[in-house]
Amino acid sequence: MNFSNDRAALVSGQNPYASILSCSDSRVGPEFCFDEQRGDLFVARVAGNYLTTDFVATLEYAAAVLHTPLIMVLGHESCGAVRAAIDSVDNNTQFPRHIQSMASALAPAVRAAATLPGERFENVVKMNVIRNVDKLRKQPPTLSRLVAKGKVLVVGGVYSLKTREVTLVA
Repeated sequence: MNFSNDRAALVSGQNPYASILSCSDSRVGPEFCFDEQRGDLFVARVAGNYLTTDFVATLEYAAAVLHTPLIMVLGHESCGAVRAAIDSVDNNTQFPRHIQSMASALAPAVRAAATLPGERFENVVKMNVIRNVDKLRKQPPTLSRLVAKGKVLVVGGVYSLKTREVTLVA
């Protein structure tokens, strides 16, 4: 890719149309998932696409300062972080150091998906997205206010590695 044509426009600032909270999985780059160029998306990535204070602050910055009107939580099939959370809940697997913190953060999605019909792993991926969308919509004071005023829309989707499509789930 040659970015020399975009460079001058991007040096003066950014104007992304969407913010994405995505998994760090190397197979799921949001710019590629949505066929977008540099500067179009404001992307925050963490294994398991879950919220921490730092990610809330990042998404608040995009919404309040950059006036990005859309936030998407983007999960994906075959997520290793979700697999770790399921193993942690089902088998009491203990992972080393901070990996356990990640698995524990995703555990509520594992428990919430327990009674849903369908394939369990897919349900946990979806439930993790849905739960984080709900948390973002209610995040005081900035995001909840912008959502209530209709200035920011928070949605959730799941990316299929097989079809390369994103299905909205929230």
